[in-house]
Amino acid sequence: MILQSLAGLPAFLVYFCTALVAVTAYLFIYTRVTPYNEFQLIRDNHPSAAISLGLSLLGFTLPLVSAIAHSANVLDCLIWALVALIVQVIVYYLVRIPVPDLANRIVAGEMASAIWLGLASLSAGALNAASMIY
Repeated sequence: MILQSLAGLPAFLVYFCTALVAVTAYLFIYTRVTPYNEFQLIRDNHPSAAISLGLSLLGFTLPLVSAIAHSANVLDCLIWALVALIVQVIVYYLVRIPVPDLANRIVAGEMASAIWLGLASLSAGALNAASMIY
């Protein structure tokens, strides 16, 4: 009975590890796109950086979850993860249009700018995830 329950374990491990690699790649790339060091700001107890990066990460993982659930294979999943990453980078630049000094505001600890970026990222991720259901 237990062996039957664990029959899907290899596929789980492949997709889970793929997701961990995708999330790590996302964090590496996204934090290089922004002009400030999110992790240093978080270590220095700046909630604005934690909120904007955390919600951005959710905006990335929502479509990643959808890709895992709906992809034909791991390569397909990785391609859609790349699409999700590109969408998040585009969102970062788009939300700077109405708030041109967004980066400086987040570094200064301004919560409104962090929430604006974070929720825009999360919204784009939700739309991205829903668009991947085919």
